[in-house]
Amino acid sequence: GELFGLLGTNGAGKTTLLKILCTLVLPSSGCALVQGLNVKKQEKKIKRLIGYVISDERSFYWRLTGKQNLLFFAQLNNVSPDKISYLLESVGLSELDANKWFKDYSTGMRKKLAIARGLLTDPEILIMDEPANGLDPLAAMRLQSLIREQLVEKQHKTVIMATHDLQQVEAICDRIAILHKGELKASGKVGDFNLMEILSNG
Repeated sequence: GELFGLLGTNGAGKTTLLKILCTLVLPSSGCALVQGLNVKKQEKKIKRLIGYVISDERSFYWRLTGKQNLLFFAQLNNVSPDKISYLLESVGLSELDANKWFKDYSTGMRKKLAIARGLLTDPEILIMDEPANGLDPLAAMRLQSLIREQLVEKQHKTVIMATHDLQQVEAICDRIAILHKGELKASGKVGDFNLMEILSNG
């Protein structure tokens, strides 16, 4: 039920770590656990716990509407289509938005649709990779509010969010970990240490 930030510059290893937690990539060494489950041995159980949010535009079908995209992914996951309208509403996409072609979506709308897709299976844990990347400041603030207020506070999801945006982490995260070149440099509550100093020292 907390928002955990994974902070680091480009190339720090954030996406790789998230993919390991989602069982999309196997660790080359060491051990990773999700709620006590080993990513190497219990991937099916882990996949039922996790929703993975990537807003890569290539992962959606451009010639389908937002709603049609969600219906397609719902079928793949054996999820009832009855959930689609609720999910769209919960991430702030109107009925009008839902029936637009994905190719006509703004960057912010695409991010919201990616979150809705990540919530299809009602996962306990939502893993998000750079959710506000490419958004203008106002759209980024709205997305931050959606993540904090709707997903964490209202739906009580555990959210792990990778970002390189220091201000975003300080604004909405409960705890953070700082990665640098694949190594953990610090971990704890926001405000427990000087983030800028740690990042600048590498």
